[in-house]
Amino acid sequence: MPLLYDDLRRVARAQLRRGRPGATLGTTVLVHELYLKMADQRRLDARDRGHFLAISAHAMRQVIADYARRRAASKRGGDLEPVPLDEAPEIADREARWLLDVDRALDRLAARDERMARVVECRFFAGFGEEETAAALRTSLRTVQRDWVRARAWLREELGGDGEPAL
Repeated sequence: MPLLYDDLRRVARAQLRRGRPGATLGTTVLVHELYLKMADQRRLDARDRGHFLAISAHAMRQVIADYARRRAASKRGGDLEPVPLDEAPEIADREARWLLDVDRALDRLAARDERMARVVECRFFAGFGEEETAAALRTSLRTVQRDWVRARAWLREELGGDGEPAL
């Protein structure tokens, strides 16, 4: 991981630049949480740099989803002090809920088509381009392009296309 720290920060920055899941999760925190998550792995079977970044994209998705879950739990009581409703960060909460919906939908997509779910993780959560995604997943550029279009259409249908941030 230390050799790819700058790459991981670039991936984290790309994801957080989208405005999700909230202002309190920064690039450095996300990369360090990713490191802690991956350090627990007994055996990380990464074939090359691209494959490692694809694994990292999946783990980053989990870190961000966990963050959104904690944020949503804190809104239901958690360990935070009560605040007046007019001071509640409504937009961040709506984005956190949307992100959790995307995470659950991606799990359903992975059950149907694992490769399409990995393409979404690389493109959406890691901010990879088409070529970078193809290299990370060891597939053709055309396959990535086709899977990206199909996955976005499936997710749009699954999420109801309610005007939330677009994939």
